[in-house]
Amino acid sequence: MPKKTSSARIRRLCLALLVVGLLAVPGAAPASASPRTVTTSEDAKAVFLAHPKVARWMQRYPRPTWVTTARFRPKLDVWQVSVFSGKAGQTAAGKVDRRGQVVEAWVGPEVAWPLARGDGLGGVLNRPLVWLSFSLFFLVGLANLRKPFCLRNLDLLVFLSFSIYLWYFNEGRVFASVAAASIPLLYLIARCAWIGWTNRASPAAPALPVWLLVAATVLLVGFRVGLNTEQSGVLDVGYAGVIGADRLAHGETPYGNFPVKDTGRPCGPATEDGDIGDWVQANGRCESANHLGDTYGPVNYHAYLPGLAAFGWSGKWDDLPAVHFTTILFDLLAILGLAAVGFRFGGARLAALLAFAWAANPFTQYLSSSNTNDAIMPVFLIWGFWAASSNLGRGVFAALGAWTKLAALVVIPLWATYPNPRDYRRATVFAAVFIVTTVLCFWALILGGNPIEAFRVFYERTFEMQVDRHSPFSPWDWGQYHAQGIPDLKWLQQILQVALVAAALAVAFVPRHKSPLQLAALTGALLMGFELVLTHWAALYIAWFFPFLVLAVVAGTELGGVVPERARAPGSSARERGVEVGLAGSPASAMSSNR
Repeated sequence: MPKKTSSARIRRLCLALLVVGLLAVPGAAPASASPRTVTTSEDAKAVFLAHPKVARWMQRYPRPTWVTTARFRPKLDVWQVSVFSGKAGQTAAGKVDRRGQVVEAWVGPEVAWPLARGDGLGGVLNRPLVWLSFSLFFLVGLANLRKPFCLRNLDLLVFLSFSIYLWYFNEGRVFASVAAASIPLLYLIARCAWIGWTNRASPAAPALPVWLLVAATVLLVGFRVGLNTEQSGVLDVGYAGVIGADRLAHGETPYGNFPVKDTGRPCGPATEDGDIGDWVQANGRCESANHLGDTYGPVNYHAYLPGLAAFGWSGKWDDLPAVHFTTILFDLLAILGLAAVGFRFGGARLAALLAFAWAANPFTQYLSSSNTNDAIMPVFLIWGFWAASSNLGRGVFAALGAWTKLAALVVIPLWATYPNPRDYRRATVFAAVFIVTTVLCFWALILGGNPIEAFRVFYERTFEMQVDRHSPFSPWDWGQYHAQGIPDLKWLQQILQVALVAAALAVAFVPRHKSPLQLAALTGALLMGFELVLTHWAALYIAWFFPFLVLAVVAGTELGGVVPERARAPGSSARERGVEVGLAGSPASAMSSNR
C-alpha cells in the first residue's frame, strides 16, 4: 500500500506540472499572440516600439528625445522603421510586415554593424565539435600533463578562454563579448610583462614524441587548407588585399584609388534593400566597391601580388582565389617560421612543438577561415625573431611587419636596441636597414609623380582613419551611444595609450640586457597592449601576438630563461640547469650576445 500511494502521488504531481506548463505556454508570448494589421506608419511605429528587444534598449533614452520614422517598402511588403534620440542618432531600426509582425529589429551597435547581430565569422569552424576539437588538440599538445596545476597550463587555459568572447560575439552580445575578451587579455599582458622583466621561464614539460607532433601538424595543415578552400568566405579585409595588389601591378598607389560607390554608373544588381555594390570606376572597369580598404600599410598589398599573378581578379567580390591562395601561403609561412625558430633554439623537438602550436590553434584557423590579412604581419615578425641576432635581418623584417600592419610600429624601439641599448653600432645598423626597407616599401608613392600628395593621402587613409574610427567592439567608444548604463571610457583609453607609448620606449632600455625569451615576451606584451587600447578589436587580432606568447610560455628555457630553483624538477635537463648561470655557447646566448 505505501508503494501504491507514493506512485499515485508522483503521477498526480506530474499531471499537475503538465497542466501548469500547458496553461503557461499561451501567456508566455503575449506580444505575438494577437498581431494587428498594420496599414499606417503610426501603426508600424507602435508595433515596433512595443517589441521587447526595442523597448528594453529604448529605456536607456529619455522618452521626449525619441523621433520615430516609418516608410512602406512595396518591393519587400514591409514597413521600414527607424528610431532616433538626440546625440545618439539612430538607436534602433527594423521592419514590420502588414500582419503586425516585427520581422527585423536591430538596436544600439546592431544598427550600423552587421557583425554585431550575431552573424559571426569563421563558418563551420564555429560548430562546437570543430572548435572544441582544435582546442583539445592544442591543449593536449602543449600542456604539461604530468603537472596539471602548473602555471604553464593556466596560461594555455586563459588563452583558450578567448573562446568565451567568441561565443558571446557569435550570439550578438557585443557588450558581454568585450568584457569576456578583456579579462584574458589583461592576464596575458601581465604574464608576458613579468616574464620579460624577470627572464623567468616555466619549467620544461615532457613533450609528445616528435614524430607524433609532426604527423599531427601535417594532418592539421591538410584540414586547415580544406576548411579554407571549401568552407570559408572572404571578408572585406581580404578583398582589399587583392584590390591593392591590382593597383600596384598597374603602377598606381593603392591609397585613394580603391573602388567606391555612387560613381553615377552602376554595373551590378541591387539587393532587396536597394543597395548596389558594383560600379564603374574612374579606370573604366566595373568593380565591387570597398572604399575603406586602403587603410593598411603598402606591404600588405604587395603580399597579395603572387596570388594576383597566379589567379587574377575579375574586379568583383566573388570567390577571390587570389585571396585564398595568399591566406594559405602565409598560414604555411607562419608554421615554417615557428619551426625555424624552434629548430634554431631547441632542435627538432621545439621545432615540431611550435609548428604544431600554430596549426592546432583555433584562433589562427579562425582568421584563415575568414581570409583576412591578419597572419601577414606576425609572419614577418616570426622570421624577424628567427634572425634577431642579425641587425640586417631584424631591421628588414621589422620594417616589413610595421608597414603591413601599423601595430608592429610599437615594437620597433625594443627591436632596435636588442639585446643591449648601449650598443649604438647595432642600433644604428638596424635603423639604417629599417629606413632603406621602408623606402623600398613605399616605391609606388615615391615614383607616382607627386610623392608629397601621395604621402598626404596615405597618412589620411591609414593613421588618421584609424585614430578617428568608431566601433562598438571595445569599451572605448561606447560613449557614442549616449545610453544610460553604458559607460563612456574614452578618457581611460587615452591614458592607456600614453602608458603604452611610455612602455614601448621604456622596454627599449630596461632590462639593460635582454635574452631571446625577454625579446619574445616583451614583443608579445607590447602587441597585446596595442590591442588593448584599440577602438576596434576582433578575435582575428589574436594571431598578432600569439607567436610570441607561445614562445614565452612553452619555450622559456630554450630561449635563455631562468627556471627558479624551487620550480625545477629533480631530474631537470642540462640545458635547464645551465640556463640560470648563463651557459656559454647555447643558442640563446649566441642570439643575445653583442657579437
